[in-house]
Amino acid sequence: MSKNVPGKTKLTIAYTVFQYIVCILLALLSLMPFIIMIVNATRSSNQIQSHAISFIPSHYLSNNMKVLTSKTFHPLVGFFNSAIISVSATLLSVYFSTLTAYSIVAYDWKLKKGFFTLIMCVLMIPAQVSSIGFYQFMYKIGMTNNFLALILPSIAAPATVFFMRQYMIPALPMDIVQSARIDGAGEFRTFNQIVLPMCKPGMATQAIFTFVAQWNNLFMPMILLTDKNKWTMPMMVSQLSGDMYKTEYGAVYLGLLLTVLPIFVIYFLLSKYIIAGVALGGVKE
Repeated sequence: MSKNVPGKTKLTIAYTVFQYIVCILLALLSLMPFIIMIVNATRSSNQIQSHAISFIPSHYLSNNMKVLTSKTFHPLVGFFNSAIISVSATLLSVYFSTLTAYSIVAYDWKLKKGFFTLIMCVLMIPAQVSSIGFYQFMYKIGMTNNFLALILPSIAAPATVFFMRQYMIPALPMDIVQSARIDGAGEFRTFNQIVLPMCKPGMATQAIFTFVAQWNNLFMPMILLTDKNKWTMPMMVSQLSGDMYKTEYGAVYLGLLLTVLPIFVIYFLLSKYIIAGVALGGVKE
């Protein structure tokens, strides 16, 4: 048996090295589009058209920024508008969806199954199907060209409700909730001070998904927002790429870089909670 040990050790080391090589290659392959986007943001339109893929930065970053700021819309205004909509919608969506999921998990009431079935039915309906009726409703109540028309509907987020319900069923110990009730804590105090901290990993995951969806949302803002001072970042980038006479590809890539940057920041800020959620899921009682 002792003679076979060195051979097994070499095989294990070789397999480990192979795994690391594959992981490094996959990581580089995943990062390549972002590297190309960053590099192309520093290049001119002619350089990009002649050689679309390059890993060598150029010196046209300031020129591309001038192209962005010389348009009838300002990218920083779009950045600020997108931030207002995305942050507000994310906070409302995650909080109220977690509250709804808590009511489904923690309480036993007659229409609970029917209510959850209704949520699943709404989840299967694409937003585009109801867009015409939604626009007509917003027009009648005077909320077109208003950020609230994009923020308030995020309170009812069936996908987030479903995920948080599935997360709470194994991760939320009802004994602690019952103890808080026995100690005299009200329902909202129990939810805000006990349930929310215990659901941070799941909420962080949904916050990333919701923020990315709201930040990249182009369909509904294009319908509801006609005032250029209220345009979002994706709307501005779409206008850059749709120029009738000439498309400034360097400015387009710079606009895409500014659009993607907040998503990276949000992910890195909340990634520790996602890792904690994965670790929690791997622990057996």
